[in-house]
Amino acid sequence: MNRILMKFVAVAAALVAGASLYAQEGSITPDGTYMFVKRDTCDLYLDVYNPAEGSQTSISGKEKPTVIFMFGGGFIRGTRDDQSYNYWFRKMTENGYRIISIDYRLGLKGSTKVGVAQVNVLDKAIHMAVEDLFSATQFIIDNAETLGVDPANIVISGSSAGAISVMQAEYEISNMTKWASVLPAGFNYAGVMSFSGAILSREGKVDYKKRPCPTLMLHGTSDELVPYKQIAVFNLGFFGGGKLVERFAKFGFNYNMYHFTDYGHEIAMSMATTMDLQFKFLENNVMQNKMRIVEAWIDDPDVWKGSGPQSRKELYGK
Repeated sequence: MNRILMKFVAVAAALVAGASLYAQEGSITPDGTYMFVKRDTCDLYLDVYNPAEGSQTSISGKEKPTVIFMFGGGFIRGTRDDQSYNYWFRKMTENGYRIISIDYRLGLKGSTKVGVAQVNVLDKAIHMAVEDLFSATQFIIDNAETLGVDPANIVISGSSAGAISVMQAEYEISNMTKWASVLPAGFNYAGVMSFSGAILSREGKVDYKKRPCPTLMLHGTSDELVPYKQIAVFNLGFFGGGKLVERFAKFGFNYNMYHFTDYGHEIAMSMATTMDLQFKFLENNVMQNKMRIVEAWIDDPDVWKGSGPQSRKELYGK
């Protein structure tokens, strides 16, 4: 587990720096910025990007969901308005989706060394982010009419650390933990989209007391930052998409899983090049509530076109 934290600290800066692949292909300005919670250490804000004027916001009479997005950066850096996400934000709004990009506290900011106790630090960082996501969600629910959001039609999505956070959030809701108790009774998201995410469990294998909402997972089979499979010690484990899909398949959950053969953590920034997969998931699994199970292995050199680190040597210098 310590290896994972060490790689988060060592690599997050390089991933953020290399993620500007589409940043210059059209900027986008939020339609509104709101403070959703005051913490002891900071105020947290969210940016709302409404569907583009003239875009198709419904299909067969069903409204497209609002998508909450959580940025990546290893819980040590990153911002809700990083230019790296501009292209994806713009394309989503042009296709009729509302995007809400949120702040969350960076629980590993300033981390420089790793010890046995650092597992608890990682756990805390993840749950801080989950707590902030739930606060943003509550703010959106409370202001749904003003924001034009249907509280029953919200999808959460994230890249890297953000993907871990959204996967963990749905895990907390499905297991009715104390973290999820702040949300309205019976609330759940309409879907989850995870770009290189994982779940931290202190109770062994990942189990769900209630069925999770439809989930889209994309993960590189050679990801060494957020493990594609798992790192487990006794009852403590960090479970990536390649392992979680086994549980989803076993229990008959509603999921789409794309294994990107020989890709590493760069899949965390593949939102702009995998939009066809996202739209199929959103339109079928979420909007039409279809039990559309997809599991595919993809070997496509055009998925990642950026200049960021793409190999272990580039990432770790060895």
